[in-house]
Amino acid sequence: MIENLDATYWNNRYLEQSHRWDLGEVSPPLKAYIDQLENKELKILIPGGGNSYEAEYLFYKGFKNVYVVDVAAEPLKNLKNRVLNFPAEHLLHQDFFTLEDTFDLVLEQTFFCALHPKLRGDYVLKMNKLLRKGGKLVGLLFNAPLNKDKPPFGGSKSEYINLFQTSFNLEKMDACYSSHPTRNGRELFVVFKNQDPHL
Repeated sequence: MIENLDATYWNNRYLEQSHRWDLGEVSPPLKAYIDQLENKELKILIPGGGNSYEAEYLFYKGFKNVYVVDVAAEPLKNLKNRVLNFPAEHLLHQDFFTLEDTFDLVLEQTFFCALHPKLRGDYVLKMNKLLRKGGKLVGLLFNAPLNKDKPPFGGSKSEYINLFQTSFNLEKMDACYSSHPTRNGRELFVVFKNQDPHL
């Protein structure tokens, strides 16, 4: 039986500091990806961003059009306390699925695996709508079974291909060789390019 993964559940996980998925730093593969980005005007979303060290890193690299959405308020407060100049209006305390906006780039880092598996199809459809045509969903997906009754929920390369290929061009889906040591051998680095929004 999977618990009710609502705002209270996630907020309590942060308040109790029971969030083993939190690396306490930028995920190394995403850091490497960010380091090669040249266009500082990109509008970037980090969904289910949590403490969002990636948003902090982007901000200090000169990317000022970065948004973080999370159903839990506590991690958004944590980010604001660490990065005092981070625009408060870019910290979106709401359900990802209620977000109405468009972005050039979405960075995926442990949000997909935190969702109830029955929402994965909805995730793909929502990403399709949030990304501008030609926009990219870039990040990490677990390539391991993991848990069945609580986050993180795992998956496999073949499952992800079937899930994403109807709405995205799969530009990259490879074993990640620069993972954080705690996730070594269990991650895929993915780059999905949006085909046509609002299908």
